[in-house]
This record gives sequence, structure tokens and C-alpha cells, in this order.
Amino acid sequence: MALRRRSAITTWSLISPPVSIVVLAAAWGRGLGPVLMLAVAVALIGAALAAVHHSEVVARRVGEPFGSLVVAVAVTVIQVGLIVVLMTAGDAPTASLARDTVFAAVMITVNGIVGLSLFVGARRHGVALFNPKGTGAALATVASLTALSLVLPTFTGSRPKLEFSPAELAFAAVASLLLYGMFVFTQTGPNCHLSPAAVVENPPTEIGRSLRPPTAAVARLSLILLVVALGAVVGLAKVGAPTSAGAVRDTALPQSIVGVVIAGLVLLPNAVAAVRAAQRRQVQTGLDLALGSAMASIGLTIPAVAVASIWLDGPLLLGLGPTQLVLLALTVVVAILTVVPGRATRLQGGLHLALLTAYVVLCINPYPASDVPV
Repeated sequence: MALRRRSAITTWSLISPPVSIVVLAAAWGRGLGPVLMLAVAVALIGAALAAVHHSEVVARRVGEPFGSLVVAVAVTVIQVGLIVVLMTAGDAPTASLARDTVFAAVMITVNGIVGLSLFVGARRHGVALFNPKGTGAALATVASLTALSLVLPTFTGSRPKLEFSPAELAFAAVASLLLYGMFVFTQTGPNCHLSPAAVVENPPTEIGRSLRPPTAAVARLSLILLVVALGAVVGLAKVGAPTSAGAVRDTALPQSIVGVVIAGLVLLPNAVAAVRAAQRRQVQTGLDLALGSAMASIGLTIPAVAVASIWLDGPLLLGLGPTQLVLLALTVVVAILTVVPGRATRLQGGLHLALLTAYVVLCINPYPASDVPV
């Protein structure tokens, strides 16, 4: 019965999309006071979480490999929608918002979700075991996608201010999409047995892990609610963008904190699922969720933002600054040393969480002038 309840549509996910539409209608075209702004923020978070939930229901009905793509596309629509709306609303400097959001997603997944999965798994069972081959392939893909999309603009020199030229942006977009597609095909195609996710020494303790796919009627209802929730997310973001931009400006916070909020919002369900999996001795599931989310964030967001940049005014800054490059390099090195042995203790989990903490602290405190393009 527990597994059946987990596969069904929950009450909050059923109510949240229509309630979000009601809040959107009430706030549209009006000035947002504190109470209405709070309602918009709560409705936006609820709609985003409901969208991810309904995409997972549809994904279980569709099956692999298309199920994973359904979830990835839904998350990407939320992320890109928030980025584009914020870049076109208000007078805040948002040229680097796409970069900040994608980089935040990489740091949250590779350090935050991976660190939590390892720490929780090792704390409960002494050592967290996982498949180093499959995890290593995913980590290599994440590192390559990040380097092609966020590191190269810093050093190409074809344009000032950490910006790709149109040809370079087109290359980065196509390369990101192809690399993500190749990884998905490798993991779900005819050769998926070459990189198994299961770990023989660390079997899951929960019997009957595979959930029954939902019925066609439930899947159709989830698809309708998914579309409603995605529309509500974009609409609520547009309504609340001017007020939120003013709040960030008034509190003297750097604009990069907005990217952290967006990435954290769309990755929250995966983080919760990864921790729960680690508690059940399914550390590999947590690592797959983390690295898969990072790949989808880059591989689908960068092409979508590149297309959107055709009609967006102003530059699109994708290159990382010196502080971010140091954090990225340290993250990749630590992740490689974590993955290679195929087992980890609480120390490895703590190292990743420390790197995430350092990233958040540096986001709250403004970067040095050399890190912020002018």
C-alpha cells in the first residue's frame, strides 16, 4: 500500500496548480504589497514542486528512456522560464543570470546532493558503496559540459566581458545538447548493461523498489496539471520579477544569489529523493539523481537560453570569474578522488558539503571586482 500511495497523485500536487493560477490572476497587473508578494512566492514554489512531481508521474507511465527526458524537460522549462522572465523584467543587471543559475545547479548537485547522499549513506551504514564506472562516466560528462559552456567563454577572447560570439554560442549549445543526448542514449539504450547502476555489495533494503506505473487516467491528469503548473510558474515569475529584483537591489545582495535560488528551487525534489534513497542504502540512486540533474541543467538550459538570446536585449555572459573557476576546479578534483574508489566515508561527504558551503558564502558576499564583468 505504501508503494501505491507513493505512485499516486498527492493532495498537495493536485491542489497546488489551480491555486497558483488563482494567485496569478489576483496578482496580475497589480502592485505587489508584502502579503500579495508572499502569496506569489509560496504559490510559485508550490507550482514548481508540483510540476516536478507530475512530470515524474508521467515519466513512470511513459517508461524509459523517454521518462527521464520528460522530467528533464519539465525542470528545464521551469529553469529557463525563470531565467528569461527575470532577464526581460525590471532594470537589474541580469546578463549573467543564466551563468549563475547553471553554475549554481552544478555546485548544488555535485557538492550538495552528492555530499548529502554520501554523508547519509556512510553515517547509517559505515561506508557508502556505488558503481565507479557509471558514476565516473556521468561525472566526466558533467565536467565536459561545464567546461564547454562556462569555462571556455572566459578564455576565448573573441568578445569582451566573458561572452561567446554567436558562432561560439551556437557550438556550445549544439555540443551541450549532443553530449546530454549521447549520455541518455548510453544509459538507456541497447548498451546500458555496460554501465550498470546496481552495486552487488550494497543491495537496497527496500523490497519491490520498482513502482507500478500509474494508470492512463492518472497520467493524463498529471499531464494536464503539469502544463498548468508550468504556466503558473512562468506567470508568477513574471508578476513577481520587478519586486524581487528591487528586493535584491535594496538588500545589496549580489545578483548571483538569484541564480542560487532558482537552481535550489528546481533541484529541491531531487535532493529530498536522493537523501531518502541514501537512507535505504541506495546511494547510487542519489548519485544518479545528482549528476543527471547537473547534466540536464547544462545540456538543456544552455541551448534553450542560446535560442532565447536571439530576441533578448543585452549581452549573455556565460564565462566564470576567477573565484568560480577555483571552486569548479576544486570540485572536479575532489569528485574524481571520491568516485574512483567506488566507496566513500563521511569524510568524502563532508568535503563536498564544505565546498558547497564555501560557494554559498561567496555568493552572499559580493565577488571581487575582477570576478564581476562591467
